Amino acid sequence: MDREQLCAEMPACSFSFDVILENPMELFRVTVEVLDINDNSPVFPKRDIELEISELAVPGARFSIESAVDQDVGENALQKYILNPTDHFNLNIQGRIDDSKHIEMVLQKPLDREKTKHHYLTLTAVDGGDPQRSGTVQIHIVVLDVNDNAPAFSQATYKAVVPENAAKGTLITTVSATDADEGSSVIIEYYFEHATKSIQELFTIDPISGEVRVVGDIDYEKNKQFQIKVKAKDHGGLTDSCGIVIDVIDINDNIPKITVMSFYSALPEDSVPGTIIAMINIQDLDSAENTKITCSIHNNLPFKMESSLSNYYNLVTESVLDREQTAEYNITITAVDGGSPPLSSKKTLSLKISDVNDHSPQFQQESYDAYVFENNVPSRSFFSVRATDADRGPNARVSYFLEDGSLNGAPLSAYLTVNSDSGVLYAVKPFDYEQIKSFKINVKAQDGGSPPLSGNVTINIFIKDQNDNVPQVLYPVQTSSSLVAEMVPRSADVGYLVTKVVAVDVDSGQNAWLSYKLQKASDRALFEVGLQNGEIRTIRQVTDKDAVKQKLTVIVEDNGQPSRSATVNVNVVVADSFPEVFSEFTDFTVDREYDNNLTFYLVLALAVVSVLFIFSIIAIVTVKIYRWRQNRLFYKSAANLPVIPFYPPVYPDGTLGTLQRVYNYEQNPPNIDWRLNQQVQRPGPSGAGPHPAGAGGVVAGTGPWPTPPTEAEQIQALMAAANEVSEATATLDPRYNAQFPMQHVPDYRQNVYIPGSTATLTANPQQMMPQQALQGPPQAMPKVDVPNAAQTPASKKKSTKKDKK
Repeated sequence: MDREQLCAEMPACSFSFDVILENPMELFRVTVEVLDINDNSPVFPKRDIELEISELAVPGARFSIESAVDQDVGENALQKYILNPTDHFNLNIQGRIDDSKHIEMVLQKPLDREKTKHHYLTLTAVDGGDPQRSGTVQIHIVVLDVNDNAPAFSQATYKAVVPENAAKGTLITTVSATDADEGSSVIIEYYFEHATKSIQELFTIDPISGEVRVVGDIDYEKNKQFQIKVKAKDHGGLTDSCGIVIDVIDINDNIPKITVMSFYSALPEDSVPGTIIAMINIQDLDSAENTKITCSIHNNLPFKMESSLSNYYNLVTESVLDREQTAEYNITITAVDGGSPPLSSKKTLSLKISDVNDHSPQFQQESYDAYVFENNVPSRSFFSVRATDADRGPNARVSYFLEDGSLNGAPLSAYLTVNSDSGVLYAVKPFDYEQIKSFKINVKAQDGGSPPLSGNVTINIFIKDQNDNVPQVLYPVQTSSSLVAEMVPRSADVGYLVTKVVAVDVDSGQNAWLSYKLQKASDRALFEVGLQNGEIRTIRQVTDKDAVKQKLTVIVEDNGQPSRSATVNVNVVVADSFPEVFSEFTDFTVDREYDNNLTFYLVLALAVVSVLFIFSIIAIVTVKIYRWRQNRLFYKSAANLPVIPFYPPVYPDGTLGTLQRVYNYEQNPPNIDWRLNQQVQRPGPSGAGPHPAGAGGVVAGTGPWPTPPTEAEQIQALMAAANEVSEATATLDPRYNAQFPMQHVPDYRQNVYIPGSTATLTANPQQMMPQQALQGPPQAMPKVDVPNAAQTPASKKKSTKKDKK
């Protein structure tokens, strides 16, 4: 640092600067004082001075000499002058040496031009530094002839003012000096004494008139006052001096200067009101009223200006910020001075509001409905959700998670998964509509903030049915060990209800809409099936040309795309009585399926039973052939199985009901319990029947069914049939009885099973539990008059064959 350059002639040199600390923001003012060192020597304006002094100058006459200048201050400044030689002149210093603008030489004894025309003196200026520095000037004195009056100024000091924007050539003041001499000695010349370079660039003086004018650009901010030394000299060499003090008037020609000392370019949106955003310094180089600054910002912004130290302002928040509403502010700061007219300046700060995780992810809906077909392909997407977060950056990066839960005892992750980035739902494995029709899941959307925020949404997932199940026939039940036949009387009217096919489909919607139709229906078909209800009815009157036994194949088809179907065989017998049915029954063939592992045992059991049965039949046919011929009862040989008929009760009015007879033809040997299969029970009165074994619920029918016979009535019918067989065996010839003992003939009453009853008929009177339900003996049952029964052509043909036998 150079003190002389910074402070020039000022005795105390210092400057200030401001220090701003951030986080938290604080302001300090630092003042630096620059101490002087003796690095400058005293310097005279001229290296040589020439003075013209009249020889008439009396002792005590004073002659001004330009003083030396030492830019140092204090002890290092100019301390004394030394004049050599001193035989004619001494030095006279006015005031303090360091403040003196000029020094004077005082004549000690008269000069004699005739003796010495020229005098040469050396003037030395010495400072007080260590080591000392000095400067010298050579003074040449020319002794002149007589001129005994020196010029004299009218004022010792002239004062003037000039505005800083004064134009060049502006007259500031005029100095004037007079001389009492006459002749050439009264001609006076004016000039600046010790004028610095800056003064010479700004002002000039007319040497004849003494007018001081502006020749440069005056700036108040550089120089507020000028002090100029003016000297007047006549032709006799006598001089006089005066001073001019020029004050510069400030003009409001400087706009306020805005300097941003510190600034947060990004401010968190959760900053509290009063947070300092920026620290601003505003300077105006003008003076007085021109430096009074007013600082402001736009009123609609959530900020304000607060004054701190002199010329310092703080930009602070005034209210709560919200980045989601306004992410960036352009703050224009306006500074206006107090001049007339006022000058102003503006500076715009761009402030970005940084995000804070203050918003949780939001779904577009509170819940969603998603649909997926059953039997879907695993790992295939079927739905997607999306949540948005009003934040930005990591705070707005949303991840999706499937919340914990269970379905049918298994975690939801075993059924579904969600892509954490896209929110796409995937099925882990296929769904089955028959097991799961719908369920709910919760998906959580979580952002990447710290701490993270989340939002939930419920997704209702509905499994859509596909036609992947065939219809299931509940009635009639198809088994490999028995055959169910429906009896239709020959007198049946058109629309007679034969039976009803009951089927269900575990699918839903149109996939479960079932329709029924007969396979290979001929033009002369006797039956038709209801398209929707499955009821098999006659469509015309029965004729003699109609076969006694008819096998109907019913196709049950759903309404799916593509449709699925199932078939069921319904055996129908057209007859008016049971013996007629029995004679035709031997021609029915039953499809049987045998397990390969049981074939051997079944064949062996059949052979043994068949041998015993043949012996019994031979004995009965030989002795009671006339009874068998009357009753039209025949027993099949080893390839055929016997039939135990079920006689429905005859009501007092002679009617047998709509669905009159169902026969269950067991194919097991006679010595095994003969039972009516419970699985072939008719539907109840509402048209509904029980499901097959292992199925729950009841199948709904479409129409009323007749009331089934009571247990007592069924026992009466079965006992009647069994008594006839017993009577037939009792009339055997004794010869045959001896050869074929009666114990080999089975008592069929012991093997009768009543559906829905735990009672079993037996020959032992003590075990005949149904007797309690009967009002009379079995003989009370009306006998069937076989010859009087209506005969079909087929039955007549068979009767003829039997008669021949």
